[in-house]
Amino acid sequence: MKLSAAHLKRYKEIARLFWKYGRSDLARQMNFEHEGEPAEGHTGQPPEKGRVTPDQLADDLEAMGPTYVKLGQVLAGRPDLLPEAFRQALERLQDRVKPFPYEEVETIVEAELGVRISKAFARFDREPLAAASLGQVHFAELRDGRKIVVKVQRPHIRQQISHDFEVLKEIASTLDEHTKIGKRYRFATVIEEFRLSIQNELNYEREAQNMLAIGRNLAEFQRIQVPQPIADYSTRAILAMEFVTGRKITSLTPLARLDVKGEPLCDELFRAYLQQVMVDGLFHADPHPGNIFLTDEGRIGLLDLGMVGHTAPAMQEELLRLILAITEGNSDSAVDIVVRASDKAEDFHRDVFRRRMSQILAQHSDQGLAQLKVGAALLEVTRSAAENGLYVPSELTLLGKTLLQLDEVGRILAPEFNPNDSVRRHVDAIMTQRLRKDITKGNIMSSLLELKTFLGGLPSRLNQIMDAVTNSELEVKVKLVDAKTMMEGMQKIANRITTGVILASLVIGASLMMRIETSSRLFGYPTLAILSFLAAAAGGFYLVISIFWHDYKSRKTIKQ
Repeated sequence: MKLSAAHLKRYKEIARLFWKYGRSDLARQMNFEHEGEPAEGHTGQPPEKGRVTPDQLADDLEAMGPTYVKLGQVLAGRPDLLPEAFRQALERLQDRVKPFPYEEVETIVEAELGVRISKAFARFDREPLAAASLGQVHFAELRDGRKIVVKVQRPHIRQQISHDFEVLKEIASTLDEHTKIGKRYRFATVIEEFRLSIQNELNYEREAQNMLAIGRNLAEFQRIQVPQPIADYSTRAILAMEFVTGRKITSLTPLARLDVKGEPLCDELFRAYLQQVMVDGLFHADPHPGNIFLTDEGRIGLLDLGMVGHTAPAMQEELLRLILAITEGNSDSAVDIVVRASDKAEDFHRDVFRRRMSQILAQHSDQGLAQLKVGAALLEVTRSAAENGLYVPSELTLLGKTLLQLDEVGRILAPEFNPNDSVRRHVDAIMTQRLRKDITKGNIMSSLLELKTFLGGLPSRLNQIMDAVTNSELEVKVKLVDAKTMMEGMQKIANRITTGVILASLVIGASLMMRIETSSRLFGYPTLAILSFLAAAAGGFYLVISIFWHDYKSRKTIKQ
């Protein structure tokens, strides 16, 4: 890939950031292996001496621009990847990002709507209510008196993110090709999924559709509110939506929490997310505490629906089984589900993964089911799967992150709330909803057509089977999935047995030749006999060494 001068400069900046943290105390805490040579221009020493502080990481990501601010926001919700001190430092990137000037806001809004702000709105505040990595929110009032908020996309952000991802894709491809950790985690795939996620967040028309869809799906939940978009004032780069009065749960004081009925709110929130994931197939995938709002009416408002997850019907059933297996501590079922839903690498070891899963669930079970964090356990499962040669579907990781963020919300609103009890309590209702969703007129008609086709062709197929049995033409073909590996193993066994027989024959033959008197002698023995002995000894020594070496490599591979 040929990089322009601007891309090359960005490439060096990103490489310098990777090098700084790849050699730091942070990398050691994350258990990352440093492989390969330093980037061009480096001398083998980290750019800064000493320990890298959490605030330095947050400052560096913020200085790199919106793409890396977004990356910091994602990492802030992943305790399985970052130590707690670094996560706390990155949490400020979730809702305390530096805003851009009002003059640029005015230019973007007027260009998108085609009219001046003073004509479109009765009021439009200059100071933003909040600023995020991709945009910022301003309070406004329509001509008909409705109070709304307008989210405005940062200027030139699409081009900047596009450039960043071109460089990140190149770096990820290099890591995948030349490092063990890259081959294990498929960084190029992760970067591509991250790029698609940000692209969807940059499309405010898509976010408006998400708000409408999730609002409809959660209409029955009286304690949950999803602000709805104002279609006439929304475009690809600006999004107008209802103004919800209240405050973020991160701003609640301990005294204010005493007035909040946290248990019912958390229970309904968990039930709503179970329905989104297991029934609707569309769920809000970024419910970190900064995106959860407590309204003045005591309801929970879900903000920032740009990042959503999608689950197909088959995946919904697998996820439901997996969550139940984790909450019940059933490691065997969890292993079977993860393996069935994932792609397997050539070096995948099922027994090693099964033992690791047992350790993870046993570790959580030792804390008691009431303390089990489903999201954290699910992320540990996905991480262990990747380490053992499984490529888990992205829906699994996204669900783990979502449930983990819900755990954090629950600890703020109701520290005593038990998410596992909530899952088990509502699973019957979720299963009933899934059955109702499946029993539709279209599905029934499709099943009837398949049944008609089956019954119509059944007599002829039975006649063919009976004719084959009568004429002794019935054949059963068995295809061995690992036939090549099995044949190679059998061939090695046969070669070792043959080698052993030949060596034994040399020893016996040499023993017989020792009795023959010859003029040619070596070490006082007949030359041919002693040469046979030496050949047998060398061959036996080589055979024993090769057996021990092969067994050692096999044990080492299993331990890894």
